[in-house]
Amino acid sequence: MTYDFLQQYWWFIMSLLGGLLVFLLFVQGGQSMLGSLSREEDEKKLLVNVLGRKWEYTFTTLVTFGGAFFASFPLFYSTSFGGAYWAWMILLFCFVLQAVSYEFQSKPGNIFGPRVYRTFLFLNGVIGTFLLGVLVATFFTGSQFTVGKGNIAGLGTSGAIISQWQNPLHGLESLFNLRNLSLGFAVLFLARTQASLFFVNRLRHEKLEQRSRKFVLYNGVPFLLFFLVFLIWTLFDEGYAVDPVTKVVSLEEMKYLHNFTDMPWILVLFILGVAAVLYGTFKTVFSPRFRKGIWFTGAGTIIVVTMLLLIAGYNNTAYYPSSIDLQSSLTLENSSSSEFTLTAMAVVSLFVPVVIGYIIYAWGALEKKKLGMEELDTDGNAY
Repeated sequence: MTYDFLQQYWWFIMSLLGGLLVFLLFVQGGQSMLGSLSREEDEKKLLVNVLGRKWEYTFTTLVTFGGAFFASFPLFYSTSFGGAYWAWMILLFCFVLQAVSYEFQSKPGNIFGPRVYRTFLFLNGVIGTFLLGVLVATFFTGSQFTVGKGNIAGLGTSGAIISQWQNPLHGLESLFNLRNLSLGFAVLFLARTQASLFFVNRLRHEKLEQRSRKFVLYNGVPFLLFFLVFLIWTLFDEGYAVDPVTKVVSLEEMKYLHNFTDMPWILVLFILGVAAVLYGTFKTVFSPRFRKGIWFTGAGTIIVVTMLLLIAGYNNTAYYPSSIDLQSSLTLENSSSSEFTLTAMAVVSLFVPVVIGYIIYAWGALEKKKLGMEELDTDGNAY
């Protein structure tokens, strides 16, 4: 395995983890609808418990995503997490609120009451999904940072600091970019759409199922609108190209559209993923007996997000561009770990299918029966 292959391989792994994470955000999407989808207290409790059986998947995937990024592309980790720390800290704090809420809302002696913890779940559902979408959008729009590797050897003027963030808002400035906002809202409404599909699939409650089918449409339409805005804007705007010989980063018209056409296999998979998302969404809306939409939209989401991240890093593209200093932009080549580290990690990654197989098995074991109020009353581990 060559060093270049290892870098490409690990970017694929990171892209796939990103796709899995966005799919699993249906838990957050469901949390954001606890107040609007349910009417009675027993309905709220049912929704919390059907989501509570899945929240650890999302949390674990987020941690795995961050850890794998640190190991494979440490310069990105130090630049983004160390520079845009306000945005990342708010995101992580939202997920801490989620964990605390599920673990303590039904504990004896809870002095705050379930309403406080459900408010925390709502905040995690809205802010967590939206902010993650905004941060991912910066892979295409750029961020305000500089990188000077010579600093670590005392050759620069900033001490031994390799990367520096050049905006005092430290990541929150990304909220003032309309394209970033469009992807943020797209991820939020996608999570809500998939949560509605998940409820249709898992709940044995006629009223909640009927409302969930309506919510698929209410959230699916704005998702498509915001996603199309981001996609069209990105494909026809300038992108960050890397000269394969000189390694100089420059702006190229329609760079990401060129990446699709230069790598047709990615384009084909992207189109198939979009088709799966559309099929799962609208089949559920217009077919009252169809309950498997979550599996089509879930698979489609994983494919679409994975392909989008691949065009952000493959084909001589800077995956984490600097909008104020193009030559500080991060590429697969200049930000990855050593060849030895990537090789060792590649061997370990061969066990990933085993882990995925276990997750599928555990998921199926927990979901043999649909969840209704009767099952909730007899469940000794209810939230």
